[in-house]
Amino acid sequence: MIDYKKAGEIHLVTMNNDQNTICFDWQARMLDILDTVEADCGQGAALVLIGEGKFFCNGLNLEVLMQLGEADMATFSKQMMEIHQRLLVLPCPTVAALNGHAFAGGAFVALSCDYRLMREDRGWFSVSEVDVGVPIPQPLMGMLEGKLTPNTARDALLTGKRYTADEAIAAGIADGKASEQELLSHAKALASQLATKEPGIFKTLKQRWFGPMADALVGGH
Repeated sequence: MIDYKKAGEIHLVTMNNDQNTICFDWQARMLDILDTVEADCGQGAALVLIGEGKFFCNGLNLEVLMQLGEADMATFSKQMMEIHQRLLVLPCPTVAALNGHAFAGGAFVALSCDYRLMREDRGWFSVSEVDVGVPIPQPLMGMLEGKLTPNTARDALLTGKRYTADEAIAAGIADGKASEQELLSHAKALASQLATKEPGIFKTLKQRWFGPMADALVGGH
């Protein structure tokens, strides 16, 4: 479902389950990986998150979630917010390499990372909840406000626009693009460049910039 390995100082996280939709198993694996990464965020460390195939992440697994009872749904929502929160303030650089489509919850996973690179010839970024009839929790609205310009956040939210790589770069959603063959190497290079910064101050600056946004996800103040 999600593979993890350390390549040099890069923590490489690869989602490899077809559409890479988010379910309890996905959450459990991601939380375990974040534990590992957080314990190994010294000088030179960085995280790269990528998918395989057509999708980076196709959002929540709605077929599974529709079967959950109230208590399980509350647990699922809490764990999802925790994952976003931990990604936002992870003490090392994070780069999302969008190998394919990032829809709905998958778009928010990408936004939780510090930087985003997209495959240049295929794959959309879309906050598509408006088209699938799924409400967005208020804390995630705060992520849109904090990560995107007001006009981009408005259009992404209210139209469900599917951004290509070039459109995402122009809108300030993505930070660059690469071919399918070069996407991972470009993401690793960017992550390694960012990881040359002193880890203590990098951690402090991320916490001060993203901390309020992250705290709101888990009910902090």
